[in-house]
Amino acid sequence: MKPGATLRILLVEDDELFRLGLRMRLQQEASIEIVAEAEDGEQAVELANRYGLDLVLLDIGLPGIGGIEACRQIKQQHPNLPVLVLTSRSEKPLIARLIEAGAVGYCLKGIPSESLILALRSVAAGASWWDQTATTAIRAAFEGNNTASFTQDSLPLENPLTKREQEILALVATGKSNQEIASILYIASGTVRVHVHAILQKLEVRDRTQAAVLAIQKGLVSPELLRSS
Repeated sequence: MKPGATLRILLVEDDELFRLGLRMRLQQEASIEIVAEAEDGEQAVELANRYGLDLVLLDIGLPGIGGIEACRQIKQQHPNLPVLVLTSRSEKPLIARLIEAGAVGYCLKGIPSESLILALRSVAAGASWWDQTATTAIRAAFEGNNTASFTQDSLPLENPLTKREQEILALVATGKSNQEIASILYIASGTVRVHVHAILQKLEVRDRTQAAVLAIQKGLVSPELLRSS
């Protein structure tokens, strides 16, 4: 979305009081518009198809098909629509399932509203947003400390990426935006975009999140690169 444009959000939450409070807080922001609300997974998928959205803010403890399946279906039908998860749960296996379903961000309920708004804007701008629990799990998986519990698919894969692409993928996996990666590596943001496109093509995935998941599963980025990022 363009800088300064209104962020059009689908709010998915089955707790009516929580949803009301969240909507009231978010709509205090001039650049945020809640265009629709859903209280179960099926309704979330239906509304995502009906409205032109910039982002889905999704609880996962939903009636019906549930939030993870709703996320998966939304991403299947709208690959470029970011889904930010807001939940009270923080189990590491859950984080892996969210990533595999296509979520590009994860916040715990109770997060300060200013941080949530920053997360919404960051995700809408193309970055990912993971809280400390999720980031720790991702790092552990990269470093081989939690590979077995993080993913069942750990078969080796020949690494098709160049050293620079590995550096960029390590930064992508820790939630850095293209601009942040450009600053860290002292290259132009346009160059980062070209590298990211090449990474997606080589790994045969549709977005940055899937690339990060595959890197975790297959060990495409060395622990040293991740630690240095």
